[in-house]
Amino acid sequence: MGDFHQHGSITTLHGLYEILDRGEYLRTLERRLESYSESLNMALLLPCLYRDVKTAQALKGICSQIARVRYLRQVVVALGGAESPTQLREAMEVFSEVETPRTKLRIVWVQGPRIQQILREMQSLEIYTGVPGKGQSVWLALGYLLASQESDLIALHDCDILTYDRVFLGRLLEPIADPNSDFEFCKGYYARVSTSERTFKGRVTRLFVVPLVDALAELFRDQGRGELEKFFLYHKSFKYPLAGEVSIMARVARGINIACDWGLEVSTLSEVYHRVAPRKIAQIDLAPNYEHNQQELSAHDPESGLRKMVVDIGKFFLGYIRSHGVPLSDSFLDMLGHLYYERALVFIKRYSDDARVNSLNYDRHKEEIMARHFQDFLWEAAERCRREPGIALVPSWNRVLYSFPKAYERIFRAVEEDNLEARKTLRIKRKNPTREEGERSTRAGERSGKWQGR
Repeated sequence: MGDFHQHGSITTLHGLYEILDRGEYLRTLERRLESYSESLNMALLLPCLYRDVKTAQALKGICSQIARVRYLRQVVVALGGAESPTQLREAMEVFSEVETPRTKLRIVWVQGPRIQQILREMQSLEIYTGVPGKGQSVWLALGYLLASQESDLIALHDCDILTYDRVFLGRLLEPIADPNSDFEFCKGYYARVSTSERTFKGRVTRLFVVPLVDALAELFRDQGRGELEKFFLYHKSFKYPLAGEVSIMARVARGINIACDWGLEVSTLSEVYHRVAPRKIAQIDLAPNYEHNQQELSAHDPESGLRKMVVDIGKFFLGYIRSHGVPLSDSFLDMLGHLYYERALVFIKRYSDDARVNSLNYDRHKEEIMARHFQDFLWEAAERCRREPGIALVPSWNRVLYSFPKAYERIFRAVEEDNLEARKTLRIKRKNPTREEGERSTRAGERSGKWQGR
């Protein structure tokens, strides 16, 4: 259970509900959300790889929980890694459980020919569309949600959560859905402890992001660079900066640029920093514990595992620093690398003490070796950053529409047609027969003039 401590410039919403009866709390929470949904349309965006559909270890539990809520207007799945219509149909079959008379399901088939054609057209206009991955998939699904004009509030979480329940989803949405609050962005946090191994997880957050951000805030304070110090103190306010769970007002999401690599979470926080007042930003304790599938270190493979994660995140932060007038000289990077590792050792000692008093296993030597690897990966990130022209972010949909006025119309039609074909083949009986697919596809054309005027 959380405490009452408020740290930094944002609001922290603790898990104090844990002292209450969980069933009673869930019923009260969902009644409030159902009441809010009468005047506020809420959507859930689910980035999902086809391999998650095949294993379905966590996915079936997630779908069964979502199917029981009555406050969502849309569930949009950003399906990556599906190479054929057959794989799209498999995903449709798994996710069809979440569709109800109130909640509409759509799957954005990222590798489908219609979406790929749209990406090629954007590239011909010199619009950066990123590289295949979670960031690009989220960006495309967000484009569909904005094009549909049916949701005011969008929540996002991954599809590999092993400890998922309806409290998790409800708490992610409520801070913004509540009309008595004025939050526009909310990020989730939680404990990461393996119950089977009795040890801490979240290695990149604990051993890289937290000490690096701490080191950068200290460094820029000592150098008198107040704006950069403020930026990193803001990042330091978040208890779990790499959490993939966020909720955001649709009008804010329209203006967000998105990273296509493992820098997605920290880049999103940075975009919000520049667009939303701190009093409108919150973080919320979503669960007593959180377990999901874990990455390997992959120390000898620069394109996978924790090495790829650390390099991508390091590249984003270093690119941000460079874009604000700090040259990435060897002397600066050498100082930062040593300061990072010194801070990492301080945190490792704290984690060791924390684990001991909670009767958890903790291999301090192994964690120190991991931090040494991360120190090397930080230098690798710097080398890559110095070779690249700048931070590569996919442009916001506001910016896309400026260069490609028919973007909303095209992506809306593509998703509707892909879903219609998949449903016809599967012969899925619609649970909401009042919404005919053909009618919606026609309506996309009627909206095109409105979209172009934006």
